[in-house]
Amino acid sequence: MKRNHTMMEFFEWHVNADGNHWNQLKEMAPELRQRGIDAIWLPPVTKGQSTEDRGYAAYDLYDLGEFNQKGSIRTKYGTKQQLVDAIHTCHDHGIAVYVDLVMNHKAGADEKETFKVIEVDEHNRLEEISKPFDIEGWTKFTFPGRGEQYSSFKWSFQHFNGTDYDAKTDRKGIFRIVGDNKTWNTNVDHEFGNYDYLMFANIDYNHPQVREEMISWGKWLTQTVSCDGFRLDAIKHINHDFIEQFTTELLKEHGDNFYIVGEFWNSDLTACQKFLDTVDYKIDLFDVSLHYKFHAASHSGRDFDLTTLFKDTLVGSHPLNAVTFVDNHDSQPHESLESWVDDWFKQSAYALILLRQDGYPVVFYGDYYGIGGDNAIAGKQSAIDPLLYARYHKAYGKQEDYFDHPNTIGWVRFGLQEIERSGCAVVISNGDNGEKRMLVGADRAGEVWIDLTNNRQDQIPIDDNGFATFPVNGGSVSVWALPEVDVQ
Repeated sequence: MKRNHTMMEFFEWHVNADGNHWNQLKEMAPELRQRGIDAIWLPPVTKGQSTEDRGYAAYDLYDLGEFNQKGSIRTKYGTKQQLVDAIHTCHDHGIAVYVDLVMNHKAGADEKETFKVIEVDEHNRLEEISKPFDIEGWTKFTFPGRGEQYSSFKWSFQHFNGTDYDAKTDRKGIFRIVGDNKTWNTNVDHEFGNYDYLMFANIDYNHPQVREEMISWGKWLTQTVSCDGFRLDAIKHINHDFIEQFTTELLKEHGDNFYIVGEFWNSDLTACQKFLDTVDYKIDLFDVSLHYKFHAASHSGRDFDLTTLFKDTLVGSHPLNAVTFVDNHDSQPHESLESWVDDWFKQSAYALILLRQDGYPVVFYGDYYGIGGDNAIAGKQSAIDPLLYARYHKAYGKQEDYFDHPNTIGWVRFGLQEIERSGCAVVISNGDNGEKRMLVGADRAGEVWIDLTNNRQDQIPIDDNGFATFPVNGGSVSVWALPEVDVQ
């Protein structure tokens, strides 16, 4: 019998830049698998513009920590060999590995070039605020440390359609590159008129050589590190037709078991649904709408109606394509999309993604192990581990919801015969102490259930009709289930 799948985002912004992250993954893989984690989402594995770079300021996509470029051989996270070793160890323990791909832009160019641009309004990229003029842009990538190993492709301004810095005048702005067939990609998110441009030198996916090179690189990467899938960064800024072409080519190469999830950061559910239709449902998307529901619930307290949690969410409308999460590296405090879920609601939010039948849940490294840096936040492993245990051992079978009170909700998973002692009843409150009378099955009559979270110490007997009244503390969650050893 297959067990529930759970992914971990194995990094946060402030993991140490000591080149030891891949080694840590290798060491921790056995314990993660024991906890029920069977997939890891890695940060970008390619060389960034410095050893401190988290990988999102992508420099050389073919340098995985192998060449002396940008100040070191290793990336922030380690060397290529350490990466390959960590992935092999994950595979040895039954853990799939998904690599984060940054395909929207490039940073840290090797040389400047002079070319014509038109400056556009940062709030409406379709509005031109200058005539064409020459700038000196950092757009030439020759990769002197790597040469032509793995790829002879050299990037220049023709392969980009925008940049944000004119070295000639030492001035920042959003500069659209002028030339034949040069315009913003139109099949992108429509925020700011056109959201093709995000940062650095913006890759032009209208250029056929660019498409060919990036697909070739994607295939090379999977062969080189033997990963099991990709997480695609910032896809609302990338030509959606290219994303469809890229995923089609990779799935053709590696089969339907190759997994791809995209970051389409838009709380507008309609936009996400439209994107899924565009790429023919070949990839999953992170459920940003649900994340913002958690954020709102945690900040509104008892004023938030818990019965509306899954309304207008991706997991509510497209459960087979939704990757659910509570927080991630972008939503953590002091980052670009800060929308941190308050501590008091964090365990409840994790119960809502880990113990329900729909969605592919992600546990965030920063929630589990803690966040470093000047504004450190302690990890919540002790709060999340019981939920991981319940997901792996208990949360199976038909689901019945009791979303009938704005401040106290619950649901039951009836369990499966193939998984011994499975089944659970979950109750969440964002107000006062509460309770839910719920049916767990007549075949459960006489069993005594306990709260796996240890938030409550009660022992709850199941009555002759298969019902029980399950309590919950105010502003808390309880996960009731049959313990591994019967209560005496």
